[in-house]
Amino acid sequence: MDITLLIALAAVTLLILLSIGLFFNTRNTPKIKPPAQNRAQRPNDGVPRRAQIARNRGMHMRGAGGRRQADSEDEEEPVERTPDLPDEKMGVKKRAKLEAKAEKKAQREAEEQRRSEKKKRDQQAEEERQKLDEKRQLEEKRIEEEQRKLKEEKEKQEYEEYLKMKEAFSVEAEGFDEGESEDSQNLLQEFVSYIKKNKVVVIEDLAAQFKLKTQAAIDRIQDLQKDDILTGVIDDRGKFIYVSREEMEAVAKFIKQRGRVSISELAENSNHLINLTAQVSA
Repeated sequence: MDITLLIALAAVTLLILLSIGLFFNTRNTPKIKPPAQNRAQRPNDGVPRRAQIARNRGMHMRGAGGRRQADSEDEEEPVERTPDLPDEKMGVKKRAKLEAKAEKKAQREAEEQRRSEKKKRDQQAEEERQKLDEKRQLEEKRIEEEQRKLKEEKEKQEYEEYLKMKEAFSVEAEGFDEGESEDSQNLLQEFVSYIKKNKVVVIEDLAAQFKLKTQAAIDRIQDLQKDDILTGVIDDRGKFIYVSREEMEAVAKFIKQRGRVSISELAENSNHLINLTAQVSA
């Protein structure tokens, strides 16, 4: 059953009980005593009886009216107090409603605060990621710039060394050719071809062949090795052993297949892997 209906029934029951109590209280109230009439009649002894009766009737009516007014006032008092109970109940409901509304408002504010903080954290994370990306890009550019400069410097150095070597060959070639004009590039190619054809050359003989000092011949060989024009090794006896790229790949494959290879084993198989025989020109 609805709580409002229960409150209304309780109020009606309370009104009925109060009305019954007032009714019995009014019946037990004592009536006006006759001596009052006698006292009122004494000063009016000379007045006719009919007028006296009318006055008494008026006094009785006024007394009854006063009692009815008092009864109505007594009856009105409980009527004004009875709605207190529903008002209290309605106050509890309203208070609960206000509390629920305040709680929802607090939850909404907390949710907005949480979203604001999350948005702030996301923005900070995005800014941090952008900073890292910018830093990474700057680092990549710096590395590329360094590599470019190193490459340019290396190319410049190699070109300068090439010019020096070309000039040295040109100077030495003038005495060797006894006045014959030879292009320095042809002399360089001839120097390389001589080494490749003989496979194993004594550096002193090589220097004498091209009118160079021994150290100058060693420097030329090392420069050509740096430029990947010649591949090979200089042993401790002053010889340069030319090894072609194909032969070096064969040695590397042999070592890879065997896993572990001793120096003696490599020396035993070197004759099969590396051709050290000089090429005889036709």
